[in-house]
Amino acid sequence: MQNVAKYKKQYFIPEGVTMDWIHKDAVEQPPIWCSVDLRDGNQALVTPMDLSEKLHFFKLLCKLGFKEIEIGFPAASETEYTFCRTLIEQGLIPDDVTIQVLTQSREHIIAKTFEALRGAKHAIVHLYNSTSVAQREQVFRRSKEEIIAIAEAGAKLCREYRQKTEGHFTFEYSPESFTGTEPEFAVEICNRVLDIWQPTPTDKVIINLPVTVSHSMPHIYGAQVEYMCKNLQGRENLIISLHPHNDRGCAVADSEMGLLAGGDRIEGTLFGNGERTGNVDIITLALNLYSQGIDPGLNFSNLPAITEVYEKVTGMHVYERQPYSGKLVFAAFSGSHQDAIAKGMKWREEKGGVWNVPYLPIDPVDVGRVYEADVIRINSQSGKGGIGYILETHYHHTLPAKMREAFGYHVKSISDHEHRELMPREVYDIFVRDFVNRNDVLKVEKVTYVETDTGVLAIARLRLDKRSIEITASGNGRLDAINNAIRKVLGKEYVLEKYEQHALEARSTSQAAAYVGIRLGEQVHWGAGIDSDIIESSVRALVSAVNRMLAAEQ
Repeated sequence: MQNVAKYKKQYFIPEGVTMDWIHKDAVEQPPIWCSVDLRDGNQALVTPMDLSEKLHFFKLLCKLGFKEIEIGFPAASETEYTFCRTLIEQGLIPDDVTIQVLTQSREHIIAKTFEALRGAKHAIVHLYNSTSVAQREQVFRRSKEEIIAIAEAGAKLCREYRQKTEGHFTFEYSPESFTGTEPEFAVEICNRVLDIWQPTPTDKVIINLPVTVSHSMPHIYGAQVEYMCKNLQGRENLIISLHPHNDRGCAVADSEMGLLAGGDRIEGTLFGNGERTGNVDIITLALNLYSQGIDPGLNFSNLPAITEVYEKVTGMHVYERQPYSGKLVFAAFSGSHQDAIAKGMKWREEKGGVWNVPYLPIDPVDVGRVYEADVIRINSQSGKGGIGYILETHYHHTLPAKMREAFGYHVKSISDHEHRELMPREVYDIFVRDFVNRNDVLKVEKVTYVETDTGVLAIARLRLDKRSIEITASGNGRLDAINNAIRKVLGKEYVLEKYEQHALEARSTSQAAAYVGIRLGEQVHWGAGIDSDIIESSVRALVSAVNRMLAAEQ
């Protein structure tokens, strides 16, 4: 690519870090979760949410189990202010939920913020100002000491207004654009704020370390978090919060590295909505923990319903391949994948134990998905395993292996010809239409079986095309006898190669399904029969196979 020389590293690698945390294999407990959907997510929407939409979303977040929710920037607009007041005045905030609001380090904004929070049972006041080299030099054109003065002024004002405002308030400070800030300067400005706020074990301060713009690989951010944890004063009285954005596609990895390195808390959004490429996706982070056997403390057991609300109130669309949430993330179109999943599900039914089904990191049912609709998807790339899985699990048909293969090719051919995916019901309808109880060319109109000393005699009336034919034939059983009668009428030396049957359901009144394969030359033709009588279902399967043979010849 052209112009590569104008780019260089924009991050700082801190000194004195050990990165011992890199040897941990997993995050061992869930962080404190803070949703910023209603602030960071909302400001990134083409059309920001109105009051009713924000209220609807807030109730959803509470239902999902969030205990900290950033609701907005009350001083930014009348809608933001009204939303905050509505939540407080109408008693819509559960007792165990803390709202969070954002403010800049300017007195009229801080005053408006505390006015909006009046009467809140508990709230987090989130103060921020930018600290990176780029922001200091290009935007503010101020020295480090002048940037510190902005933070200190805001911290003092927050302390002053907290003392004279009804309610209970926790403080949070963000050195915005943290990842583009020299680590030693980030520590200095945070410590200067802490000198003013004086956190204690019962009045902790949140220090938020935002990946405002992602500049580095995730382990570098982890090293920056480690450095802050080791150098901030009174670490035991602090909550270290992480707020990753996704410019490099690393927000989830940044979060997991940051938690390993000492972070306590995550600020993010559902589905990762946020500025530019978005914030960290809390659903992905939480379900990553869940997939390792750790309860994330959030309830994502009905992702389709959550997606529906999210898309309605934000106007956004959840990408089909979004981890865990997308409509296609559990879908298997590939034949080999379908076969492995089907066999894995069968293994699990027989053996139980921990979840370890091939290609499925978690059980789709745990997040509100349905196997038949969401996992085994049928198109021209599908295989016999997936198609057989649909027939067996949803419609109770267990086809012989070779018949399953033949039916699989038949379905794939239809999907390929129509150039579309086939739904499970369509697969079943194709099976019934093309393989079950067929009598389009040959039909057994009537048959009587007579037991003899040497076996069974079939006295039959067959219809071939439009001709009715009376015929008798003997065999070692009823199916063999009627098969011999059909062979006489057709004058064909095909061989009855395969016969299987089973009840469709485990009930005494259940119908029986039978499957027959007949070989003529190198070709095997398959048919199925369904009837309340097992002998009749077998005959119907044989006749179906014969009709498929005759249709193939034509």
